[in-house]
Amino acid sequence: MIRRSQGFLSQVYALTDFISIQLVFLFSWWLKFQSGWIAYENPLPIKDYALWSVVYGVIVVGFGYMSSFYTPKRKKRFSYELFTIIHVYTISLLILLSILFILKELDVSRSYLLLFLVNNILVVSFYRYVLKYSLKRLRQKGYNKQFMLILGAGTLGKSFYKNVQQHPELGYEVVGFLDDFQEQHDVASRRLAPIMGRISELEQILNDNLVDEVIIALPLSAHHKYGKIINICEKAGVKTLIIPDYFNYLPARPYFDNFAGIPLINVRDIPLDEFRNRFFKRTFDIVFSLAAIVLTSPLLLVIAAGIKLTSPGPVIFKQERVGLNRRTFMMYKFRSMKVQTESDSDTKWTTEDDPRKTRFGSFLRRTSLDELPQFFNVLFGHMSVVGPRPERPYFVEQFKEEIPKYMVKHHIRPGITGWAQSNGLRGDTSIEDRIQYDIFYIENWTFLFDIRIIWMTIVNGFLNKNAY
Repeated sequence: MIRRSQGFLSQVYALTDFISIQLVFLFSWWLKFQSGWIAYENPLPIKDYALWSVVYGVIVVGFGYMSSFYTPKRKKRFSYELFTIIHVYTISLLILLSILFILKELDVSRSYLLLFLVNNILVVSFYRYVLKYSLKRLRQKGYNKQFMLILGAGTLGKSFYKNVQQHPELGYEVVGFLDDFQEQHDVASRRLAPIMGRISELEQILNDNLVDEVIIALPLSAHHKYGKIINICEKAGVKTLIIPDYFNYLPARPYFDNFAGIPLINVRDIPLDEFRNRFFKRTFDIVFSLAAIVLTSPLLLVIAAGIKLTSPGPVIFKQERVGLNRRTFMMYKFRSMKVQTESDSDTKWTTEDDPRKTRFGSFLRRTSLDELPQFFNVLFGHMSVVGPRPERPYFVEQFKEEIPKYMVKHHIRPGITGWAQSNGLRGDTSIEDRIQYDIFYIENWTFLFDIRIIWMTIVNGFLNKNAY
């Protein structure tokens, strides 16, 4: 069985990274200065570049250890590892550039350094992916296993066991359960994995069996046993992980905060709560909405003229919607219906053959062109380009009582398009399904996720059979 200490594996990773950096240096040097494929100036001697390549390798390894780059990532997806690779190698290059500036080494080719960085990220990402994939295949065949002992054979323990069984590629095997109420578990439960004894026998079980991790899946009523359990596990050198008895109330990736020295579980971790994320998203919104308004301005004028020529009334229809932090705002749309009373527009759904729609308005709604004025809402800060779609106050009051977690969508700015809409959940579709998509987006936001949603919205087209 392939089992190595985590410290040794970390050293192997670090050494491999350092060696690959030097090999990439030679390849990048040849590509930039010798291949003739790229125009170049007269370079410094190769020994000067080799010196800075060694320095860069040391910086990467050092910064990698400080940022937990070399910790085991068995439970992490490769996307997380790829993000870490880009982060570590880019920050390390910025550190190197700072050193070059301080030492006034101004003759080093900046274009070469960029090529060097890109090649390093590509090479390291490739070999890390191959390694991760190879380890996954080995674990599926039963190699490189890590062994778990679950304390508690109740609902929590059984659910965790079944989840582990569904992911053999992670390389975990449950050796059994410990439980103080064995007679209360049905025969089917005991067939999952053997109940090896009681909680009080933990120390002996750890001495007699190879166990890497102990999973505490006990009910809250057994809270008083945690301290002794953790002490026994730490004495045996075994990792301890706790599944809280209230995990059903937590998001998929709960965030642990700290207040006055006391750890707190943030029930709803929202990436856009961080200032830098909000800043990047808001900057993108302003740039994108300005570009959209400028590029579509001829179309906006044509639509405005079409509305005026086909029905009496204003060009722009304003309607109150609920946005960020449950604050209301006036959302703009091109008017697609006959002028109506405020109570009708605020409390009635639009139907497929709604007599209130104009012929030109039906076309605008089917093609989503009536939404174009919302780029001004984005510019004014009421909305974002991407986010959950805002709803009228009348229906918000109704849905918050009927649909679980409906109000979570108001933790961020509403959007012109969203994860639900890009997956076809628009118009006359399930509100419950939309909320699930909205919550997923809120908890998993990244800038690249926004770009993906915008791209999906464009590729899938603006025509919508459910838009009435």
